[in-house]
Amino acid sequence: MNEFLIAIHRDIINKDASPSPEQMQASIQPFQDWLGSIAAQNKLVAPPKRWDLGGRVVKSDTVTNGPYAEIKESIGGMFIIRANDYDEAVEIAKGCPILQWGASVEVRMAIPPVTQ
Repeated sequence: MNEFLIAIHRDIINKDASPSPEQMQASIQPFQDWLGSIAAQNKLVAPPKRWDLGGRVVKSDTVTNGPYAEIKESIGGMFIIRANDYDEAVEIAKGCPILQWGASVEVRMAIPPVTQ
C-alpha cells in the first residue's frame, strides 16, 4: 500500500462557499463518520490537523504573510491515508462531506524513499 496526503482546501473568498455556523455544526458528525470509516479500514495513517488561515511564504530573502488576495483557497485540514493506488485514494477523497460546501480535496502520493 502507498501513503497519500489528503489536503482539504476551503474557498476563503466566495461567501457562498462558506458554510453557516449551523451548517458547520451539522457537518461535524458526517466528517467524523467519514474519518471513522477510513480508520476502521486501517487506512488512516495520521489523523487530521486543522490549520490557521494565515501561514507564511518563505523565499530566499523574504518571509511574507499569507494568504494573498489572488489566492482563493486555504488549507482547511490535512491527513495521511493508505491506499493501493491513486484510484482508491481518490474514491476515499470523494467521500469527504465538506465537498458539498465548495471545498476541494487534493490527493498526493508519497514518494517512497530511494533505497540503494
